[in-house]
Amino acid sequence: MKVTRALVSVSNKIGLDKFAEALAGMGVEIISTGGTAAFLRDKGIQVTPVEEITGFPEILDGRVKTLHPAIHAGLLADRDNHDHMLTLKEQGIKPIDMVVVNLYPFEEVAGRRGVTEEEIIENIDIGGPTIVRAASKNFRHVAVVTDPRRYQEVAEEMQANDNQLSLDTLRSLATQTFHTVAHYDFVIANWFSEGVDDFAPFMLLDFEKVQDLRYGENPHQRAAYYAEVNARRHLLSRITQLHGAELSFNNLLDLNAARELLREFSLPAAVIIKHGNPCGVAVAEEIGSAYRKALAADPVSAFGSVVALNRIVDEELAETLSKKFIEVLFAPGYVAEAVEILSQKERIRLLVNEERRKAVTGERDYHRVIGGLLVQDKDTGVDERDTMDVVTKRHPTEKEWGDALFAWRVAKHVRSNAIVIANDLATVGIGAGQMSRVDSMNIALDKSVGELKGASVASDAFFPFTDALDLAIPKGITCIIQPGGAQRDEEVIKLCDEHDLAMIFTHTRHFRH
Repeated sequence: MKVTRALVSVSNKIGLDKFAEALAGMGVEIISTGGTAAFLRDKGIQVTPVEEITGFPEILDGRVKTLHPAIHAGLLADRDNHDHMLTLKEQGIKPIDMVVVNLYPFEEVAGRRGVTEEEIIENIDIGGPTIVRAASKNFRHVAVVTDPRRYQEVAEEMQANDNQLSLDTLRSLATQTFHTVAHYDFVIANWFSEGVDDFAPFMLLDFEKVQDLRYGENPHQRAAYYAEVNARRHLLSRITQLHGAELSFNNLLDLNAARELLREFSLPAAVIIKHGNPCGVAVAEEIGSAYRKALAADPVSAFGSVVALNRIVDEELAETLSKKFIEVLFAPGYVAEAVEILSQKERIRLLVNEERRKAVTGERDYHRVIGGLLVQDKDTGVDERDTMDVVTKRHPTEKEWGDALFAWRVAKHVRSNAIVIANDLATVGIGAGQMSRVDSMNIALDKSVGELKGASVASDAFFPFTDALDLAIPKGITCIIQPGGAQRDEEVIKLCDEHDLAMIFTHTRHFRH
């Protein structure tokens, strides 16, 4: 399809001058509107005002300018349909071969602080979506360019092919355009819904493919990774892979779990994840010590794990890491010597985390179920010590407080029922994903390494009976942190008092199914 006539009307003018110069240089007639026409004239580019085509001025403060048969007939006419082309001739309408349009910045304006409802509504584009939908419907004969990032690609193809664009390019541009319009309407619909209720009667989600994956959780399942369109950040945003094979579906699941847990800590911290659960977590004065403490918690389970660190990997730590089989290593940076050492391991994937933007407050969690979606507020809050109560006669020591709060933060990221035993700011035993809290306690104790005397235990939900604590007390546990709220709380507190244990009630539960 050869381009001889283009309609140009954009809100975002980045790169437009060069693209329009290229079009003009190929002899393409440029039709334009209001501010865009003025912008192009200032750049020395000749334009035909849209009102010369329509014979009608822009009215209603620009709300109506391209909504006219002279424009839309020129876009919608099927060039292979004799009757269509005869009608254009009879009406004195010329075909339009290209549309260069991007839409009013509704999403940007609606996201600003202090903006009025009137300003937001004025940024609901009408003419733009109508133009690009019409042109995309007729994509075999009209090129639709809505993304400034594609200006160069389109110009180069036209320059190399006597102003012509291939059908593959035309279809690709139309596909992108329909998605752009769908996302635009999705954002507007969600904005109108937000004022109705905390959880609106309708909810739309929009995702864009980031990459294909080799397979899903198992080799017989196909898979891909999608990120939410225009999300401030996502799982792989601003992450650079320095070495190793492509990330797998399971790598991404474990990486997500690792990143969610790692952000609980500002001190040097190491998180080791296996099958979605932490098998070792620790904080220390320096990152090497934190990793060694985390690894010591469960060195067997750490085989083939995802390791996340919040400090740069130096040469000494790289030597230590290289002695273990690690699927994915995630850190904010690596010294050159560390990269050289770790790159000798063929199967390790080295990721650099360059994401410094904080998570958006008010995020939602989504869980897919049969034919639907469960939606909830994301459990991102940090439970502070001053919101908790000590319910036993003995109060925790400062060391016990530190271990208890550390274990509590880890327990929030362990599958329920969750029991986490911590000592010296490192996990020494984790029981995850059991149907009974007693079973989780048994597993945590059985897997425990190191000293349990003076350790603290965190439980993601209350103890309904004393049976789980009956197992822990003989091992030397001295502090318990749990939500509280069970019918038998008094029995549990009494048992702790009898054995001189300290117990903290957080009044917050952190189930993770």
